[in-house]
Amino acid sequence: MGPPDPRKRFEAMYTAHYADLLGYVRRRTESADDAADALAETFTTAWRRLSDVPEGERARLWLYGVARRVLANQRRGASRRTALASRLREELSAWEEDAPAEDTGAIRVAFRRLSPDDRELLSLVSWEGLDTAQIATVLGCSRGAVRVRLHRARKRLAAELQAAQLDLTRYGPRAAALVKGQQ
Repeated sequence: MGPPDPRKRFEAMYTAHYADLLGYVRRRTESADDAADALAETFTTAWRRLSDVPEGERARLWLYGVARRVLANQRRGASRRTALASRLREELSAWEEDAPAEDTGAIRVAFRRLSPDDRELLSLVSWEGLDTAQIATVLGCSRGAVRVRLHRARKRLAAELQAAQLDLTRYGPRAAALVKGQQ
């Protein structure tokens, strides 16, 4: 008789321990969606590491250990997202306080008039703080292509800002130079 079929072993383990694991994660989460995510991640880990899962009753205990770590990762992720959202709110508030109210709206309108590709490229530089090599990796193109596309996107943004009759010198000599280079 050959080795047991991994799929059958997993299905038997899943059937035997699903209800226990569901109760375990449900009692430790605030929503049914969080519980479903934790349960799915626990069994996904069990499938990937099926050869590490002990036999019999010890499998349930092993699954509890995995679920415990999955839940801890969920909590850490939620904490990071909350902290990031708070920092982002603070940065946006500071940014909006720095720019005159009339400029803020005009800048947003000018930015929205750009193509989605230009907006994404400028966002990767400005908001995400990525350099050309990192952007090339994200976009799956060469650094040279990123430099050319970024230069063109900046020129188009500068033109949109000028069309909105904003004083580009306020945004630095580079912004004004980009528009002058277009004329």
